[in-house]
Amino acid sequence: MPEVTLAADRPAARPRGTGRPPMLVYAVAAVSALGGLLFGYDTGIISGALLHLRDDLDLSSREQEIVVSVILLGAMVGALVSGRAAIRHGRRKVVAAVAVIFAVGAVAAALAPDVTTLVAARFVLGLAVGGASNMVPVYIAELAPAAVRGRLMVLFQLMVAIGQLIAYLCGWALTGNGGWRVMFALAVVPAVALAVGMMFLPESPRWLIAQNRTDDAVRTLRRLRPAGADVTAEVAEIASVAADASAEGGSWRMLRRRWLRPALLIAVGIAAFSQLTGINAIVYYAPTILNDAGFGDSVSLLTGIGIGAMLVVAGVVGAIAVDKAGRRRTMLWFLPGSALAMAVLALAFSTSTESAAQRWTVIISLFAYILFNGVGMQAVVWLIGPEILPLSVRGPATSLATLSVWGFDLLIAMTALTAINTIGRSGTFLFYALMNVACIVFVALKVPETKGRSLESIEQALHSPLGFRRALEKR
Repeated sequence: MPEVTLAADRPAARPRGTGRPPMLVYAVAAVSALGGLLFGYDTGIISGALLHLRDDLDLSSREQEIVVSVILLGAMVGALVSGRAAIRHGRRKVVAAVAVIFAVGAVAAALAPDVTTLVAARFVLGLAVGGASNMVPVYIAELAPAAVRGRLMVLFQLMVAIGQLIAYLCGWALTGNGGWRVMFALAVVPAVALAVGMMFLPESPRWLIAQNRTDDAVRTLRRLRPAGADVTAEVAEIASVAADASAEGGSWRMLRRRWLRPALLIAVGIAAFSQLTGINAIVYYAPTILNDAGFGDSVSLLTGIGIGAMLVVAGVVGAIAVDKAGRRRTMLWFLPGSALAMAVLALAFSTSTESAAQRWTVIISLFAYILFNGVGMQAVVWLIGPEILPLSVRGPATSLATLSVWGFDLLIAMTALTAINTIGRSGTFLFYALMNVACIVFVALKVPETKGRSLESIEQALHSPLGFRRALEKR
């Protein structure tokens, strides 16, 4: 690859015309992020539904884990398929197709006459969840200006949190036999809104340039940048990277290239830690864990609503923090609080004496953990991969990172209740606390800052003799 000069080593070019990005940029983020709302709702709704499903269908702990986890197996398949489909058909069409699959899966789950059909319907929902989590962040990243890219991409995670909060509220409001069918059916509404909305949004200019449709890309960028801005330099930069991407082929074989390893290690590592730190063990099973620990059904479901609300707060704080403080600093500031809260939770469950103080400690530490982990990890996980993975392999590489999220999520979902039954609640939460500590070490040693950098300058840093992190952090 020819030697390049990093954007950090030269003065940034000032475009003609400055100001706020046009409303279309925010419309792109808002509409496509409905995929995040569906993702959050369809993964979170099982938490409330499970309290009734296990009684209605007489499910064992293992069967409960299967009902919860099959959506994650589908998500792994959806993540793999969507990356390749996006290379061939474009980001926008894949997101629109995901919306249709969401609607089909929701209807099938609501009408399921037995456990087998419900499991199959949740697998279909998983295909959509995997596709949405893989493609929506990429779509937003490739259309958004660098200055607001972080907050717009974190909007996806915020919508995931809102979806989970809505799921908890529905689980509480629709409690009772048969209510779980309505819970599943409600997902059809945002699915239809996403499908219709995507019809009016533009395709990614980076994908258009990779398809030799430069004129279409120029028109799209002019609609996405402030009035009067000169997009010539941005088009040239994208075209240069796209030419290399086209020459290199964008195949899975490219993931073995040595220069790509730092970015791939970071993307997959953050994806793995996003689950190993325990977030979805809490999201999926908090009402069940609390109920089995002696909390009543009402308290367990209301605590779930509180967890959903805290996820939304974390999403808002994270959206601000990633562009103000930076991605790396946000993780290093908030993850220690996540580790401490999980350790306190483990300690609270270690005592055999039940008291009001012990129960309040459990609830407060749960809320604190959700806040700190939600900001420090969940706000970044869907942002960091599409930012640092090069255009030439963005399809398969983001698929691999997303596959890692769902693979480790599946591991947690399939083992959480079993672990609690084997080593107890205290031992299980202590393990998650230690994983938070390991994540802090990983971030401190490996993760660079990408705030305010163009996707192309981040890619160029991978080829720098200074090394990936040093090249990005050089000022």
